[in-house]
Amino acid sequence: MNSLLLAAAFAVVVRSLAANRLDRWHLGAPIVMVLAGVAVGLFNENSISAGLNTESVQHAAEIILAVLLFVDATEVRAGRLWGAYPGLVARVLLVAMPVSLALAALLGWLLFPSLSWAVLLLVACVTVPTDFAPAERVVRDPALSVRVRGTLNVESGYNDGIVSPLFLFALILAGDNSQERTPLEALATVLPFAVKALVAGVVIGALLGWLMDRAHQAGWVSSQSARVAVLLAPLLTYTATVAIDGNGFVASFVCGIAFRYVHRLLKARRVHKGRAEARSDELDTDLHLLEDVTGLLTMTMWFVVGIAAVLIFSLGVSWQEVLFCAAVLTVIRMVPVFLAFIGSRLSTKDRVLVGALGPRGTTTIVFGLLAFNKLPEGSAADTILTITVLCVLGSVALHGIGAGPIAQWLSKRRSPAGR
Repeated sequence: MNSLLLAAAFAVVVRSLAANRLDRWHLGAPIVMVLAGVAVGLFNENSISAGLNTESVQHAAEIILAVLLFVDATEVRAGRLWGAYPGLVARVLLVAMPVSLALAALLGWLLFPSLSWAVLLLVACVTVPTDFAPAERVVRDPALSVRVRGTLNVESGYNDGIVSPLFLFALILAGDNSQERTPLEALATVLPFAVKALVAGVVIGALLGWLMDRAHQAGWVSSQSARVAVLLAPLLTYTATVAIDGNGFVASFVCGIAFRYVHRLLKARRVHKGRAEARSDELDTDLHLLEDVTGLLTMTMWFVVGIAAVLIFSLGVSWQEVLFCAAVLTVIRMVPVFLAFIGSRLSTKDRVLVGALGPRGTTTIVFGLLAFNKLPEGSAADTILTITVLCVLGSVALHGIGAGPIAQWLSKRRSPAGR
């Protein structure tokens, strides 16, 4: 374990020291850390399976996902729970995603006839939800339209929360005996989980934003302590929501939206009254520590993915698994998105971007590890782990490396028209 921690720390330091150079080569943190994990995994192949199949790894992945969702939510404008373009978000979440889940399960049935429908549904729940960890710069890239960035960001925040009750339902059907609920009871948690998450996220986020403003006015909080308080916000929200049997992932995302809205609104008023010459970027200083820690956690997660890649390739990868992952990352994502946007005012280019830019990251890793840990040892658990790693690796290559050049190409194509 110490050797793995040392290797991970060394890889993070190397990546950090060469970040600007690697970014110019479109080699972001995901692909660098995955390669480092592969290199380390080749020398620790015998201990990989036991290390991944632990609750500590599972819980760590859950916390990382909650923190990432909170950070993503701070990018949502206007303080709306569904962002500035709720109609587009609704089309993606309520039309495109269910169709993608159905197509993924159907393709799985054709390629893996030996797997039960419960396991195939699990595979669909693992591979369909998007997450911008592999291409975090894309959602902030000015080359993309505000509509595309806003839609993708809000979608990645909500889709795992919507899918999780269905995932739990399929997990119990597939053989997880550790759950106290029946499959139907698990499926019936969709609405209660969502309501509790929305209430908890709004209350905690708004309250924390208000308390920080009052503490700033009273002079009780320093710049460092404010950053620490923001860092703990997603952890507090996730654990509190899970404690009341709500969806901690959705709550973390909603908390980020509410906190950003209240925090920036009150702080902007205070800065405007007290220091009119203050720079606008001072409004974001409280988020800096959280963003730095999030980057560190994300790099650690990609390092683990690289180690897991060594395990699955040592066990053997079938052409069916490769074909399934390739289809999920492309056709099964793009076709439902195009269907969902029929009749909308979104341009053809923006529709292509929303469909093409659907990275798979921490959400897929969390669901995949949950299924691998909870299911009995056998072909079903091994297949899910293999598909999880292949899907994430494919997304790192497709979206982590390819998203930058695509955005630049579209920017060049748009500039003449704009002039």
